[in-house]
Amino acid sequence: MFALNNQTHFYKGKVRDVYTIADQYLAMVVSDRISAFDVVLPRPIPFKGQVLNQIAAANLDATKDIVPNWVIDSRSLPNVTIGKKCTPFAVEMVIRGNLAGHAWRTYKSGDRTLCGVTLPEGLKENDFFPAPIITPSTKAHEGHDEDISRAEIISRGIVSEADYAELERITKALFERGRELAKEQGLILVDTKYEFGKIGDTIYLIDEIHTPDSSRYFYADTYDALQNEGQPQRQLSKEFVREWLMENGFQGKDGQQVPEMTDDKVQEISDRYIELYEKLTGNAFEKQILTEAETVAKINEIISTLPA
Repeated sequence: MFALNNQTHFYKGKVRDVYTIADQYLAMVVSDRISAFDVVLPRPIPFKGQVLNQIAAANLDATKDIVPNWVIDSRSLPNVTIGKKCTPFAVEMVIRGNLAGHAWRTYKSGDRTLCGVTLPEGLKENDFFPAPIITPSTKAHEGHDEDISRAEIISRGIVSEADYAELERITKALFERGRELAKEQGLILVDTKYEFGKIGDTIYLIDEIHTPDSSRYFYADTYDALQNEGQPQRQLSKEFVREWLMENGFQGKDGQQVPEMTDDKVQEISDRYIELYEKLTGNAFEKQILTEAETVAKINEIISTLPA
């Protein structure tokens, strides 16, 4: 934990540390901690924080014409973003272009409704929906987020009808942009989630976007052939970590132990995250290492330039 100038609050998440500055700014430190099945694994992954922070920074830059975002500075430090403190909406806007993951598990069970959205008949796993669907979830402070419908969000007063309509519009536009960006890199953006907040009457995009921790991608060049053959899609996400854990008997359930994370396994995961960065951005990854003292000094320097 850092000690920052004018710090008024600190929150430690599973993988991120969030510092509130003067009750109006946030310094989000994206750590090298890694989680799966809602459990923080015992060893950090070198450069994971930098990978996620810089992927998010690139995508926030590429979407700021659609909606303003919370970022003030995401380039001065490899794994830190400093931005405006917004009042967050208590929902995550999950949007899906393909029948994958949670949506597929729901569909496979025979249910044809997800978050109040009717799912069409006759689809196979990973098929495209006729049009992307929004399947929001509650933003839980503890435990798992839960599915919720548009009607329930509005009826319970979680988000006003006018604000929710705007969140839907923005979510669809962001997803369309995300799919365009992914296509340029030979990828399909399958599903993702966005979080929003407000300052006054203005809606801001907050948190990270389009990272492999918050999104699922397929490789475009093999998509059609694998669908036609009924084979699993090649994915670009942190699913490889979950698969390794499951292969070794861990799914976060009581009594299960995380398999040993050897030096070789930690290096392999780090290499895969760097590969994710390069595939998603089309840029070579440049490793940056700063001491804690250098990081704190730079954050404080940036803070000193912000309006009181």
